[in-house]
Amino acid sequence: MTVETDPRAAARTAQQRAYRDDGILSRSLGEMAGGRLGPLAPTLIVGALTVLVLILGASGGDLPALLAPAVLLTLLVGPTSTHPHDGRLDWLVPPVIRAIEYGYLAVLGFSQGVPRPLVYTLLAVLVYHHYDTVYRTRQGLWPPDWVYQAGLGWDGRMLITAGAAMIGLATPAYAVLALYLGVLFGWESVRTWLENERGGTGTEIDLEEEAGA
Repeated sequence: MTVETDPRAAARTAQQRAYRDDGILSRSLGEMAGGRLGPLAPTLIVGALTVLVLILGASGGDLPALLAPAVLLTLLVGPTSTHPHDGRLDWLVPPVIRAIEYGYLAVLGFSQGVPRPLVYTLLAVLVYHHYDTVYRTRQGLWPPDWVYQAGLGWDGRMLITAGAAMIGLATPAYAVLALYLGVLFGWESVRTWLENERGGTGTEIDLEEEAGA
């Protein structure tokens, strides 16, 4: 017996996974979980714990406390990466992950003496990448899977900066990440849009119109 699937539901699931921007580690944990773990509750719990830990860690200069969110997010939210994200409020998961990642990188960088322009540069690169992903998927232009792997994912970026902070190399890590990711995401984005303009293959995906139909 053939099981029919809703193409729009599949597209929304693919979009949510693209918006999550999971790295290799989270995807591996998700494969082990087999898509059985719902994403919303763990993400909200980790979000609340992250805010608390960052406030306490930043005010007390406690490096272990500042490293905890990277580990918590990876271990608790990573296994939910293969869930279809089909719950009524599961669309909240990617924005919460983004808020945790941006807030974590900012607080960790500032607390470890990373120059503010460098912190802002890394954040700007990530904001561009995530905005580009959202806009492209709505045009039917899906980023290739290798981009998520090469981009390290939120888990890889957080764990790398956390590890670098532990050995006193936070500033070099932020500099290398900002340069590497800026070149990677910028080059891949420009290449994709130029190819789309030449080929004219983009297809508008209007989820709001579909939802209201």
